[in-house]
Amino acid sequence: MTALATPAPPAAAGRPARPHLLRWLLRLHRPALLVWLGFVVVLGALLLWLGGPLTDASAAGWKAYDACSSSAPCVYDMKAIGRYKDWYTYTTVAVLAVPFLVAAWSGAALVSRELERGTAQLAWTQSVSPARWLAVKLAAPAVVITAGSGLLAGLHHWAWAAGQGRIDTAKTWYDVGTYAANGPATTALALVGLACGALVGLLRRESLVSLIGALCATALTWGALAVATPYLWPTVTRISGLDHSRPAGSGIVVSQGLVTSTGAHIADPQCGPVSDPRCRAVYQQLDAVGYFNDYHPASHYWPLQLTATAILLALAGLALAAAYALLGRRTTLKGAAA
Repeated sequence: MTALATPAPPAAAGRPARPHLLRWLLRLHRPALLVWLGFVVVLGALLLWLGGPLTDASAAGWKAYDACSSSAPCVYDMKAIGRYKDWYTYTTVAVLAVPFLVAAWSGAALVSRELERGTAQLAWTQSVSPARWLAVKLAAPAVVITAGSGLLAGLHHWAWAAGQGRIDTAKTWYDVGTYAANGPATTALALVGLACGALVGLLRRESLVSLIGALCATALTWGALAVATPYLWPTVTRISGLDHSRPAGSGIVVSQGLVTSTGAHIADPQCGPVSDPRCRAVYQQLDAVGYFNDYHPASHYWPLQLTATAILLALAGLALAAAYALLGRRTTLKGAAA
């Protein structure tokens, strides 16, 4: 006996079928998606090249340079050393640019352009609520951005670590650009840029104005976080003698100076080591017995990064909540006016 196929139930009378928002979103922003995928692939390949062949060649050059002596000609690959330094700078800047590229695209194309052209209002008349429309508009890009930027940050951290202890001029972990490009905070900042672009787009509904506003909001967030980073985690204090011209300990410095015999912390006159008779007299007059250094050592890298990431995600959530509140208010007012 042959079974008959059961036809699909028709749509309810007077109720149009709900469009597939994700498919529509991918079609609408296909050029941006292809550019993003190309950016991630090319930059990822450059980071693999940087952490592999470029690091090996530069490390070999530094090894030959360190083995040089005054009694024999010094032969080393200076071009390999310079090439590593240049491409490290280029790739670091490219990774740091990701949040700003996301903010610019989000502000110019994700929300404001559709509101300008009226395509968003058209979608709302086709059984798509404004809240669902915004959810799809933000959720799909958020997944793609998180995956791509997270991969780039991970590759940058790997490439940086490959040169540690092998390249004399390799950047320290607390270098501003390296610190920002090496961790998940860059991905979280990209999500802030995405949310800010949507919020500004709903506020102004003009592509150029929204682009500038989203870039400014992202830059302000990055700057504020850079200033606040040293205070996101308790510091450690290291006391050292006056035999050198500066306090001992390297990392993100919060405060440095002199410590007196009573334990008080005072400003450092930047004189030099105590072996200098003039400096010895200065320290005796100040009752200084050593240096103090309040700083973050390398062990604080992940606590600082994760704390910054949590703060940025909270800011992205606040911007998203503000965008939903603004969208709900405006669509409610328009519905009441109609």
